[in-house]
Amino acid sequence: MSAGRIVWDDDFGGRPPQRKKSKPLPESDGFVRIRRETGSRGGKTVTTIRGIPLRDDQLQALAKELKKKCGVGGSAKDGVIEIQGDKRDQVEAFLIGKGYKVKRAGG
Repeated sequence: MSAGRIVWDDDFGGRPPQRKKSKPLPESDGFVRIRRETGSRGGKTVTTIRGIPLRDDQLQALAKELKKKCGVGGSAKDGVIEIQGDKRDQVEAFLIGKGYKVKRAGG
């Protein structure tokens, strides 16, 4: 056997490294939906943003910008951005400025 590169070695975790499959972009009808929600949050209000056709890393970056703009906390996961508090007006203005078509859903 030559002293070249390692092709397989059980000492390094038992499995060969797997490449991450990129997730497809979430389906969108062209509109971003902004909604105020309180359910399942112990009475706390959050503003949710859905329908943004971005990859997870891009969604995280947009959530970071929104949190900074609104001066609050929040999160981004599974294609949904949650911003603490009722910030629908600020979020709508920000997203329109970024070129998104926005609809305010009930709630």
